Amino acid sequence: MSLALCFDAPMQSWGIRSRGIMRDTMTEPTKSGVLGLLSAALGVDRNDDGALAELARLRLAVRVDREGVVERDYHVTQNVPTTQGTGHRTVVSERYFLADALFLVVLEGDERLLRRVAMAVDRPHWRLSFGRKAYVPARPLLAKGEDLTPRTAEEVLAEYGWLENSPHTRSLMKGQTSRPGLRTVVDCPPDARNAQVRHDHPLSFADGNRRFAPRTVRTGEVPLTDDLIIAGEKLCF
Repeated sequence: MSLALCFDAPMQSWGIRSRGIMRDTMTEPTKSGVLGLLSAALGVDRNDDGALAELARLRLAVRVDREGVVERDYHVTQNVPTTQGTGHRTVVSERYFLADALFLVVLEGDERLLRRVAMAVDRPHWRLSFGRKAYVPARPLLAKGEDLTPRTAEEVLAEYGWLENSPHTRSLMKGQTSRPGLRTVVDCPPDARNAQVRHDHPLSFADGNRRFAPRTVRTGEVPLTDDLIIAGEKLCF
């Protein structure tokens, strides 16, 4: 079974190598970021590795319905204690984020778990955010009347309505005979052709013991057809 979610916000951040004063972002949601959001929706404690492992068994597929623009946030923090504990210093950090990005996120796996997820994202236990607490969704993650589907994640990516909600952009695309494809990133077996490694499969979110493992994905694209544009106009959030 599969469940389709909409990730839409003015700002999103999907870090994969965020250490020290440099906080990066990928150009699409990471598995650790998505599972962190689902954990918040379900009310999973960050020390509950068993519940996280259950969520991690879900297969993740992402379609980029609007490519975001990578921007940099410049932070200055004053009065930070020195490592020697003998004084204070000023720390400059750079935090990258995606502006104006839009994603179709598809989860594939156990039906009972996906039904719990669908209920939770509609009425989350804790506030949902896209990578940082201030980056909150611009619209509901689940379309009204949306339910699980027996289709595979790849089938959902190819058939689900285009999430773009700008009438002007939709009008422009309808008038074009040649349209760009929509980029996709899908979980795949390690031995799959053109598999790429991403180190963002979460093993634990526990304080002081955050651990991640590699996963493999395959990138591609699906055509932005008239059917996708028309189907998107019927979606209601």
